[in-house]
Amino acid sequence: MATQESSSRKKKFLLIINCIILAIGNCGGPLITRLYFLKGGERIWLSSWLETVGWPIVLIPLSFSYFNRRREFQGKMLSTIDNNNNNNTKLILMTPRIFVASIGIGVLTGFDNYLYAYGVAKLPVSTSALLIASQLAFTAAFAFLLVKQKFTSYSINSIFLLTFGAVVLALHAKGDRPNGESKKEYVLGFIMTLGAAALYGLILPLFELMYKKAKQGITYTLVMEIQAVSCLFSTVVCTIGMIINKDFQVCLSLHL
Repeated sequence: MATQESSSRKKKFLLIINCIILAIGNCGGPLITRLYFLKGGERIWLSSWLETVGWPIVLIPLSFSYFNRRREFQGKMLSTIDNNNNNNTKLILMTPRIFVASIGIGVLTGFDNYLYAYGVAKLPVSTSALLIASQLAFTAAFAFLLVKQKFTSYSINSIFLLTFGAVVLALHAKGDRPNGESKKEYVLGFIMTLGAAALYGLILPLFELMYKKAKQGITYTLVMEIQAVSCLFSTVVCTIGMIINKDFQVCLSLHL
């Protein structure tokens, strides 16, 4: 009973920590990105790259998780007669199938990062934030198609309000267009941001579909491993974009 309570507290603690980090990232990320472009930044692939390049930080909780599993396994083996297999703790829990699926989602995330960064570069933060919020509609639609998620009155109401908000923004595009930006650039940013919302609306149900098809227990460690792999390959996509766009050369010339 005490073990179950301790496990429940640990899960709640991890959930709260992840919610706090997500809230900070969702609030601060768009502001910092927009500030970069307002201060003269022009490198969209660089901005995309920065969205997931911090993925190695996930290795910290994964390391704690591994040593915790190792300690628990050794404790169980010490309570038995045969304790010769106390080094058999798995370093990686994901199967090759999940690994390949995570790579695919990571590639999609890389392109989604670019679409999002492009939109932030051309639109005010308030406009891009509202457009990105419309991903709820796309998430609901793709979740219905891919994982048979049912619609509720709350989701329908949210979808209607966010879609209506996007329509209002489109009708008043001239009113909130930043100074010095052409209508063509604004409209393209509008379209790119909607594209980012649609693509991310597909990515989330793909994660859920992967979890359903995993054929193994979905644990915190497995989820963190999937996040690490997907963010790694998202960063790879953006790195390739930076190389093609010669962003690294420009950054080095600015520092020299």
